[in-house]
Amino acid sequence: MRTNNFLASLTGSRGKLWKSMLPTERLLKSNTIENLWIYILSLLTRATAKRGDERSSSTKKRKIYAWEIPAIIEENFGFKSGKITPYRVLYRLEKEGFVKSELEERRRVYQITEKGKKELEKARSFYKTILKWLED
Repeated sequence: MRTNNFLASLTGSRGKLWKSMLPTERLLKSNTIENLWIYILSLLTRATAKRGDERSSSTKKRKIYAWEIPAIIEENFGFKSGKITPYRVLYRLEKEGFVKSELEERRRVYQITEKGKKELEKARSFYKTILKWLED
């Protein structure tokens, strides 16, 4: 996957044994794991499924189960989010009204709310501004 190669190029060959991080490693961490909410809201915005493979992209809109999120993030964005962190992030997002959940067949499914869409758009705008600053 192209994203995985890009992320690997940022971190280089340094392993987790290094105590200090390079600037690009800190940038990568702060823009992935430490801001997981952006990726979760993005996934919920474009939650799509292909017949037979619920994690693949297609045209059919659907809701997402919390247990799917780590695998979908790794597949789509190229980094591992951890197993428990997405649940904590979803709980906070729901508490603040950015996502909503409901039980379907004894499983909790999530959808983004209008408030969540607005917050995601603010984040996108922020990143666009940062990129503009860096390009000038």
